[in-house]
Formats: sequence, structure tokens, C-alpha cells
Amino acid sequence: MADARKIWVVNQFNQAKEITVATKKAPRIDIGIGDKDRATIAKGLSAFLADSYTLYLMTHNYHWNVTGPMFNTLHLMFMGQYTEQWNALDLIAERIRSLGHPAPGTYKEFVKLASIKEVEGVPKATDMIRNLVAAQEGTARTARKLFPVVDKANDQPTMDLLTQRLEVHEKTAWMLRSLLED
Repeated sequence: MADARKIWVVNQFNQAKEITVATKKAPRIDIGIGDKDRATIAKGLSAFLADSYTLYLMTHNYHWNVTGPMFNTLHLMFMGQYTEQWNALDLIAERIRSLGHPAPGTYKEFVKLASIKEVEGVPKATDMIRNLVAAQEGTARTARKLFPVVDKANDQPTMDLLTQRLEVHEKTAWMLRSLLED
């Protein structure tokens, strides 16, 4: 067989044997976006995914650890935010995969790609809010940076995803910022 590889299989009696299986390469991606543009967009989306995951983790951490007079309000607000963020992570990762590239999925990759930095310790509730405002806005900036290349590549699904995510991040930053007003 020209396109074949050997693999090991184990039967129900725990006996292993080597077999040869035919392999075929998947067809080349032809969605109307060139290889170079898809790679550039995937790279940008990977940074956006890293920021989004870091923001998710920060929000979930604050949900667990918030204290003080605003506890109940913030605890519930943070839960709504991290739940929404968790659902968005899959959409971003799947868009990267749709473009034919692997999505980053390890802490090591996220730390390397993210513009948002981890916060040490457990801040006071108002500092949690400030940190989340900065992280929401940072994530929005990362998304916004992608628009020129996405527009040039005529990549409407990514534009749509970015537009939806920008709306969420900007609105959430506004709501959090409102809590800091006197």
C-alpha cells in the first residue's frame, strides 16, 4: 500500500498485534481564504483565545475568593461572566480549527500568547473589579487588532465572531467600571 501505516491494536483478550491500515490525506482546505491569511488569522485568534482564557480564569478565581460588603452581588455577577466566557472559548478555538490550524490549549501556550497577566494573591473586591475592567478591555483590544487582516481576507465568520465578542467585552467592562463610580 502506497499510503499506509502500521498501528498496534489490542483485542478483548488483551492481545496486541500490529496491523497495516490504509491512510489518506485529508483534502486541502479551500474556503476562499489563502493559506497565508488563514495562518495570520489563526495566530491572531490564538492570542485572542489566550486572553479570553486568562480572563475566564481570573473571573472564576474572583468568583471563588471575593469577600466584603459586595460579596453576593459580585459572586453572582462573576459567575455569570465566567460562564459566558467559558462558552465563548469553544467558539474561538473552533474557528481556529476551521481555518486549519491547531488551537492552543495549554497553560504554557496561554501564558506565552496572552497580553493579560496573572494577578498574584487575592485582591480586595474593588481591586478585583479594576483588574477585570483592565482584562476585559485588553481582550477587546486583542480582538480589535485582528480586524484589518480579517477584513482584507474577506473572512466574514471571523468578523462576526470578533464583533460579537467585542460587544460582550465592552459592555462587561462598562458594567464593571460602573461599580467603581462614587
